[in-house]
Amino acid sequence: MTIQEMKKKKQEKGYTYAQIAELSGVPLGTVQKIFCGETTSPRYDTLLALEALFTEKLVVKESIAYQTEAHTQGSYTIEDYYKLPDEKRVELIDGYFYDMSSPTTYHQLFAGDIHRQIANYILQKGGSCIPFMSPIDVQLDCDEKTIVQPDVAILCDRDKMKRWGIYGAPDFVLEVISPSTRRKDYTKKLSKYMEAGVREYWILDPYQKKLLVYFFESEVCPVIYGLDQPVPVGIFDGELEIEFSNIVKWVECENE
Repeated sequence: MTIQEMKKKKQEKGYTYAQIAELSGVPLGTVQKIFCGETTSPRYDTLLALEALFTEKLVVKESIAYQTEAHTQGSYTIEDYYKLPDEKRVELIDGYFYDMSSPTTYHQLFAGDIHRQIANYILQKGGSCIPFMSPIDVQLDCDEKTIVQPDVAILCDRDKMKRWGIYGAPDFVLEVISPSTRRKDYTKKLSKYMEAGVREYWILDPYQKKLLVYFFESEVCPVIYGLDQPVPVGIFDGELEIEFSNIVKWVECENE
């Protein structure tokens, strides 16, 4: 979606700049500069966050009806999370429940292939880090208000591994973009992972053939990669490079 198309959508929906900033997670000043024409080449992740807001088919359910007499959105805790039916997949972020649709078979293939490469590397090196794949509960902030389920995670501090999941921030997190989680992965989770102490966050959009790498210890952040080249993992000093040839092939098969 072009900026001009977003401006048209803005008029149709009657959004103010403040509403766009709040709903997309993009800073208000950035929103104003983009829509006033002052910024003509916004960052890729900024454009995707705005596109997710304005594209009608990308509906993010942020007010699902789990409200009870005692609790409303913003006041939920881990106790409420574990009371939900097993078939109800959600994440809890800052006291809000976010609905999660079941992953597609291709989504699982994408995440599984990356998990396999990471696990093989750690095994070959005799490393102490542990790779995980969703579903794995991560009590990210070590408080009672947030539990997320990243698609792939690497944990190097084994003291954070509990029987039920991970208590604290993993070292590495990867999320595979899907329509129901797109804006949450690009904005809300980005800030949560960074603030919690995740060292490296990857956002994979296989259908756009793009990977955003946030290695928070680097001066250059994010770095945008295509899927036509191997990408180094920062927490392993670039010794591990993830290949995407299988994922590109599977995307082509899904689109046939």
